[in-house]
Amino acid sequence: MHMIFLLLPALLLAAPVQADLAPPVPPTPIARALAMPTAGGLVGAAGRPRFAWVENRAGVRNLWLADVGTPARRLTAYAQDDGQDLYDLTFDAPGDHVAYVRGGDAEYPDAAAPNPAHLAVPPVQRVHLRTLADDGDRVLGPGHAPAFSPSGDRLAWVARGALWMASVAGGDPVQLATFEGTAGPLAWSPDGTRLLLENDRGNHAVIALFDVAARTMRYLDPGLGNDVDPVFSPDGRHVAFIRFATPPPGATADGGAYWSIRTIDLADDEAREIWAAPPGPGGRYAGTRGRNLYWAANDELVFPWERSGWIHVQAIPATGGTPRALTAGAYEVEGFRLDRTGRALLYTANAGDADRRRVWRRSLTGGPATALTPGAAIHTAPTLGGDAVATIATDATHPAYPALVGPGGTTTPLAVQDAGPAAAYAIPRVLRLRAEDGAVVHAQYLRAPGPGRHPALIFLHGGPRRQMLLGFHPSRYYSNAWILSQTMAAKGYDVLILNYRGGTGYGLAFRDAPGTGRDGASEYRDVRAAGLYLAGRADVDPRRIALWGGSWGGYLTALGLARDSALFAAGVDLHGVHDLVRAPAAGLSPPEQDAARLLQWRSSPIGAIDRWRAPVLLIHGDDDRNVAVSQSILLSAMLKDRGVPHEALLLPDERHGFIRHESWVRAYQATIDFLDRRLRPAAPTTPEP
Repeated sequence: MHMIFLLLPALLLAAPVQADLAPPVPPTPIARALAMPTAGGLVGAAGRPRFAWVENRAGVRNLWLADVGTPARRLTAYAQDDGQDLYDLTFDAPGDHVAYVRGGDAEYPDAAAPNPAHLAVPPVQRVHLRTLADDGDRVLGPGHAPAFSPSGDRLAWVARGALWMASVAGGDPVQLATFEGTAGPLAWSPDGTRLLLENDRGNHAVIALFDVAARTMRYLDPGLGNDVDPVFSPDGRHVAFIRFATPPPGATADGGAYWSIRTIDLADDEAREIWAAPPGPGGRYAGTRGRNLYWAANDELVFPWERSGWIHVQAIPATGGTPRALTAGAYEVEGFRLDRTGRALLYTANAGDADRRRVWRRSLTGGPATALTPGAAIHTAPTLGGDAVATIATDATHPAYPALVGPGGTTTPLAVQDAGPAAAYAIPRVLRLRAEDGAVVHAQYLRAPGPGRHPALIFLHGGPRRQMLLGFHPSRYYSNAWILSQTMAAKGYDVLILNYRGGTGYGLAFRDAPGTGRDGASEYRDVRAAGLYLAGRADVDPRRIALWGGSWGGYLTALGLARDSALFAAGVDLHGVHDLVRAPAAGLSPPEQDAARLLQWRSSPIGAIDRWRAPVLLIHGDDDRNVAVSQSILLSAMLKDRGVPHEALLLPDERHGFIRHESWVRAYQATIDFLDRRLRPAAPTTPEP
């Protein structure tokens, strides 16, 4: 699917168009499919029905703007697959300006900027301020996490241990304060006189309050834990935040009370713990992927808790009391926010359909929840522009695009769409299997066309706190994985997409299943169950079953090849973890440390490497900050030592989630070529007489 936007010719001159960095990627089928545009970073203006987002089209990232009822238009004219991301979009309240960040890595915002395009002048992370009336684009300087003041006259941001501010009207930016560690996001007080900073200092986090006029910084009730998601009360007199601690090694699953909600009276710095999670289910903090604390107009605090075994939204009086559930049932809330009035909840959940997402609304005062986006599409990231609601939408045949939510459950794309390479993609069939220990295995199945016994693939997501959906994923990483799965199915491979234990979407017991990862790799039982299921199908060739996945999925791919080369004929391991052994954990006795390290070794692919026989393709970027490339270098050397056939693709200067379109094309084309050679051997020739 290609998204075609109505452009004003003058807008194409809004930013300099640079020369191409390299020859274009050959137009292979996988290159064309990966070039389909995806949308993300959706934001809305508080004062009008106006939305902005980032489009990634073949690695070229640009900002787009849409007012409800008018065609979308492009705001920037970047023209290269240069590895410079766009993120941290935010509007001023009237919607007259938008700030954004270009360059750097949103996951590691204060680290050196990646340079996967090998530019002679390395990229720098910079904050941009765009005036929408004349499309002027002003570069304010290095940094991230921009935040407009309530009146919209000032913009604050952070950069490598410093707080900065600039007037929207013009002038040089001013450094206001310095701090240790990293910070962001920022939150202004309702009167625009103070700023809240969530300050991460490595093994703990604190909340800082900065007085703009006095130029003073103070820390609010610092403690021995992680203080996150600070929020002002509507009158600006109080601040609330979540405090959590990481359970110590060897802690029991239901022991301890590891998190609480605290408030501060800013007049006298009086701190109160208004609620603490009791021991038992939900005693360990588990938030959503977005913001996790709001102060509602009725003076309640709204937050997530999984006491029921599922992440649900709760409300509690700001003075303390007993939480009351705003959502309930055997489903998971993935993200939530309050509407413009602060009196209703908007949330994304998989209620009634575990492998999709819908947006719901519920009044804080009671009454039933209403599905704003019923149907088979996947909707995430509910966003407000004035009173209008937009989401990021996907389905089986459309990568992520922004959609306006209308009355009666209708949705309308904010940008015109056209059919593309994904038009023929299929919806997988949902599978429920059983592992050898009786655990339920969640999977999706794509059946290849054509008669006979097919080769088969098992896709393993990363995380492991992830879930694959019945369509394009809103994450570009897993959107690309959907493309490769569909491409391989069209080529004649059956594809099983596995949602193994340890992932999200199926409740607390599934996510925190015992013995996963370094504690015994119990999730591998799900991988093996999937392999045995395929091997037992009459339409699958049991000698041609392969694994592939990235990150934790790369780990499980390597583990499967090491432990079960007789079941899995080959694998593609993208930036996987191969040695799980860590330094001895503090708080364990020496014998306990030895036992833990031995279990980590036995849970590692290299712990079973002497049984590894199947060929593997290793793919890794050497600027990976999530899984060091040394993990693949070590594995390659150990496979060489044992004569195990393997191939490798190194991507210099690439990060964990490849930034450039060209890198994705190279990695996936290498994957296709490797699997075709290993699993689809040429038909035998007839011997000559």
